[in-house]
Amino acid sequence: MIRFIRALTDSATGPLSGIRVLDLSGYIAGPYGCSLLADLGAEVIKIEPPSGDALRQYPSTLEPEARAFLGTNRSKLGIVLDLKHPEGQKALFRLVSAADVLVHNFRPSVPPRLGMEYERLKELNPRLIYCALTGYGETGPLKDKAGYDQVLQSVTGICVFQGQPGEPEIVLGSIVDFYAASQLAYGVTAALFHRERTGQGQYVGVSLLRTALAMQSGRFIWAEKEGREVGRDLRSGGVTGIHPTKEGDLYISANTPQFWRALCELVGLPELARDPNYDTVRKRAQRAAEIVPKIRAALRCRTALEWEERFGEKVPCGAVRPIEDMFEHPQVLAEGLVETFEHPAVGRYRGVAHPLKFSLSPGPRPFAAPALGQHTAEVLARWGYSAEELEHLRDVNVIPR
Repeated sequence: MIRFIRALTDSATGPLSGIRVLDLSGYIAGPYGCSLLADLGAEVIKIEPPSGDALRQYPSTLEPEARAFLGTNRSKLGIVLDLKHPEGQKALFRLVSAADVLVHNFRPSVPPRLGMEYERLKELNPRLIYCALTGYGETGPLKDKAGYDQVLQSVTGICVFQGQPGEPEIVLGSIVDFYAASQLAYGVTAALFHRERTGQGQYVGVSLLRTALAMQSGRFIWAEKEGREVGRDLRSGGVTGIHPTKEGDLYISANTPQFWRALCELVGLPELARDPNYDTVRKRAQRAAEIVPKIRAALRCRTALEWEERFGEKVPCGAVRPIEDMFEHPQVLAEGLVETFEHPAVGRYRGVAHPLKFSLSPGPRPFAAPALGQHTAEVLARWGYSAEELEHLRDVNVIPR
């Protein structure tokens, strides 16, 4: 097994090859941020409590493991440590002494109780990049409040913009979590770059609150003397949107004069393109009730896939597809975005791979998310734990048998 681990980690050729990351986070944002670091070649060790990451227990049609856990924890080695036990804390400190990055998503009050606050760990390892993902940040009246994607969507106005007036809606897909994951990977890599120049580690703070507002930078503008009810909707309106066809639905974006003219001509309504009442995006949005019924009537003569082919590069569009179609989509396959994984409990499955491209340091081939505690003994042995020490940790239930 040790040979297997080395095969996974030593062959890394990505920009972060040689970087060791300790991932103590759970759910989506922290774990996926660490998977993004693994995509870049970092060796990521996922440290879970004996009960495991709560995401493992989420509803899933896969019996052995939650689909969401598999998708957000690729390319990691997995160990179990009971950090509430003094022996578990000692083991963590031992790992920290030779790590480059530590990531957690505990509330600010928790690390001091576990003896793993930044001030303490940086004494063990001054070069450590310590990344804390919180719901609301490190200060303020809500700093110790648990943060969740949909809660922050609701609090920060995302749901109001997603829904109709008076009917707010959640944006599905954990968008705040996944953007926070990108923020995490971005912050950690920037801190590693700073360390390369100065030799100094540092604290990196990522919060769902900061993320949710950063996502809305185009809306989060309030000019002096503007009223509270000023329009902040970024959607262009008008024709842009999803429309029914003869079979299936089609998304169309035709905001520029070129695309608007092409759309009108290809659906057989060239007179709309010549009408001065519709010659700007703003005018078309204001007169959507006049235009959209005509466009939709014309779209009924072909299927969504036929329109997609007919429009080609002349009109930005896309037939609405289920995600299952992406596993065999020719563009997805041409980009190498699908990888086949082998998992000890799930068996063989396909998932996403290589979200970034580098010409000189492409990164390692991704591998499956770990089973709970799969690599515990092997990883600790690499940190110098003897067979007797490992057996002692099992006896006191710090690691699994």
